[in-house]
Amino acid sequence: MSILNKVTLAGMRKSPARTIVTIVGIVLSTAMIAGVATFGASLQNYLVESSLAKTGNWHVQFTNVDAAGIDALTADPEVTHLSTIDEVGYAALPGIRSEDKPYVFIAGLTEGAVDTLPISVLSGRLPERSDEIIVPSHLAAKGGVRLQVGDQVPLAVGERHLADVTLSQNDPYSAGKEGENPEQFTPTMQRIYTVVGTMERPEFETQTAPGYTILTKADAGTTPTLSTAFVTVESPANAGSWAEQSGIGSSYVLNEDVLRFLGGSGSATFNLILYTLVGIVILIIMIGSVFLIYNSFSISTSERTKQFGILSSVGATPQQLRNSVIFEGLCLAALGIPIGLIIGTGGIAAVLPVIEKNMGTLAENSVPLTLSISIPALIAAAFVSLVTILVSAYVPARKAAIRPVMESLRETNEVLITSEKVRTSSFAARLLGLEGALAMKNFKRNRRRYRTIVLSLVLSVVLFAAGTAFGSTLKRLADLITMDFDYDVLFVADNLPALEADQTFDTLMSAFGVTDGSSQTVLDYTVEVGPETLSPEYRSELGGTEMAETVTLPFHFQFIADDQYAAFAAEQGVDTEHHTGSLPEMVAVAKAQMPTSDTDGTNQNTSLVDLFGGAAEPLTITPIAPDGVPVGTPAEISVRFVDTYPVDPPPGKGTLPAPTNVEGATSPYVFIVIAPSSMEDAFTVSGVGETVAMAFQSSTPSETTKQMEALIQSLGISSDYQLHNVYSMVEQFESVTFVVEVFTYGFVLLITLIAVANVFNTISTNIKLRKRELAMLRSVGMSDAQLNRMMGLESVFYGARTLVIGIPLTILVTWLIHSGLATVESVEGFDFVFPWASIAISTAGVLLIVSLTMGFSIRKLKKENIINALRSDNL
Repeated sequence: MSILNKVTLAGMRKSPARTIVTIVGIVLSTAMIAGVATFGASLQNYLVESSLAKTGNWHVQFTNVDAAGIDALTADPEVTHLSTIDEVGYAALPGIRSEDKPYVFIAGLTEGAVDTLPISVLSGRLPERSDEIIVPSHLAAKGGVRLQVGDQVPLAVGERHLADVTLSQNDPYSAGKEGENPEQFTPTMQRIYTVVGTMERPEFETQTAPGYTILTKADAGTTPTLSTAFVTVESPANAGSWAEQSGIGSSYVLNEDVLRFLGGSGSATFNLILYTLVGIVILIIMIGSVFLIYNSFSISTSERTKQFGILSSVGATPQQLRNSVIFEGLCLAALGIPIGLIIGTGGIAAVLPVIEKNMGTLAENSVPLTLSISIPALIAAAFVSLVTILVSAYVPARKAAIRPVMESLRETNEVLITSEKVRTSSFAARLLGLEGALAMKNFKRNRRRYRTIVLSLVLSVVLFAAGTAFGSTLKRLADLITMDFDYDVLFVADNLPALEADQTFDTLMSAFGVTDGSSQTVLDYTVEVGPETLSPEYRSELGGTEMAETVTLPFHFQFIADDQYAAFAAEQGVDTEHHTGSLPEMVAVAKAQMPTSDTDGTNQNTSLVDLFGGAAEPLTITPIAPDGVPVGTPAEISVRFVDTYPVDPPPGKGTLPAPTNVEGATSPYVFIVIAPSSMEDAFTVSGVGETVAMAFQSSTPSETTKQMEALIQSLGISSDYQLHNVYSMVEQFESVTFVVEVFTYGFVLLITLIAVANVFNTISTNIKLRKRELAMLRSVGMSDAQLNRMMGLESVFYGARTLVIGIPLTILVTWLIHSGLATVESVEGFDFVFPWASIAISTAGVLLIVSLTMGFSIRKLKKENIINALRSDNL
């Protein structure tokens, strides 16, 4: 070890407080970088495993592969795993109503395919013989063909051809539109299959596939003519290029759900987002760390200025002096980086079990979120930390190396400022006294160091406010979304026959966990009204006096249970026995969303106004098809307007865009007529747009939804339907909030610790460097009380400068977070909440940190003898 390195180590031992604080800063910095990298690797691994559980353990799918192609794939060194299913063929199943999906595709499961492909059985079981099949649920929901367990299904199985090409599941159906040649289907054999179960749509069936995938057991006694191969490769990032150059000659698809997390997707969006977020977080950590570590080395070189001058005078070269500072950085890195890596990885390992349950809710699978230690990620974290340290050490090392010897010996370049620049106003001196004037002079004299302190505190304040705003805004959004739903599970179907709807409701009410339920039917209707019947506010929005003679208003006709309707009408003060002419009055909600703003044009919001001017109106209504075309004869009704509806309408049946015959109308509106279900038959005509919605409350929403899916399959519903676990949507949002809060507040806490360490290091060392100055003031009669007042005013100046910069930035960042989340979630009327609490906590925290540090350092200086302090050249 060279003599300069020994001197460096002696200097580190001489200033243990600064050395320890610097090591702590390095440990915190490295721990955060390692934590971010480890969590990123763990999250990526979790998403990969979740995607594998959902779509299957494969990267590339080849279709129409012959025996030679299977042999070639088996021999390919890039292929790490190969599974196949036999392509039995296509069949034209009578009754399929899908224009782009007119076939069923029969595939034979091999033993390897059962382990590779996730098959979710809804009812029954998997086929065990080659004459048994399991059918997908969307064959009934989308295709309109209901097959029950036990049904015998005769099929003419064959191949699809276009010209001389045999088509596969990756080739969409070609009906010969717009002058194209239509594909041909050629039956080659007759088969009779027995249905033994139903399953969810297989994930390997693409959305454009021409056939509904039906699975059977592969016939072990025969060799398939063609197969579908599912391949995993050694380098997922190059899966696409490998498939293109494999020479198999078959069409292929990539498992985008898996490859997007492994860098092999054609869409780089996820990786771009993940790496960008990780990069931004690491950059923020590096900035905070550089403040601390750079300041430490800057103070170190300031302390050793005379020492560098002496060393230079006896022959030390600038390179040797620079290397001595770099050596100090490497010594600190050797101590801090390994500890930081251990703490960062251990911290993530401790946090992951806490959020595992919530992550499981987000992904809706049983894949555990486990710690994934990536050696390259840890090496990268250590490298980034080392770069941060070396960057922080290089600048002060370079300055120390090029400083002239005599300047170093005299220490004349530490304060390069004229008396004019530190002059204070007489008013400030009278207001604050001698102590205040001295505090202000010191502030102006040491701008460089005070800026470091202020920037550290500002960073901490803004990050704390940002984290608090992010968490509180997410909570408010979660509460808002939770309040919007009064049910847990929702079933919605279009054009479901009445008898079938009644049977479905009774069956779903028997599902496990259901505690209550309601059913409604919504019909699409329209009404033409004269402008004079509209409210003045809405008439003005539509054009005032320049309107057409009539306004066409589409609306929704909602039918609910008779007892529910009677209770609601009584609550609203509507007499259901009252008649207008020969018709009983119905209840209606008719409101328009009007844009409003303050007088100066700011704070754009929306308010609700009445569509109609009167409390009740007779209306002539017409049923319409889903495309808006009238499909029946007009009917007369009378409605009384109220301010709310009893049951939330199904999705898409609430807000309407604008009247259909008024140009320039942009304000959306709600127009729902509520009637008892006993009147539904009188208004249901052939072709009318009809939606049936059934809402259920459940004590176990997830289990209820799963059982309802199986019950729906057993009913064989042929209408298009959707089953929503609304509770899980809210739960997912709350889980996102929880996960974000854990990492946001953890991140803010660590950044704050770095800032606190930086402030402590800078202030305490700065005061030690002013030991002779303060001793001189005490020697000429400054009392302890005056000294405390001077340092207290310096603390106030630090805090004031921090808050002057930090509070506007806090307000700006909080507003940006609020606006961004409100825009992403498409929430209207979500008011901005001024961050009073964050500002108050930040203000108190800044003053407390600075005051405690000042007080700690001053108490230590007061214990020293004034004469010894005046004689001291350095620490």
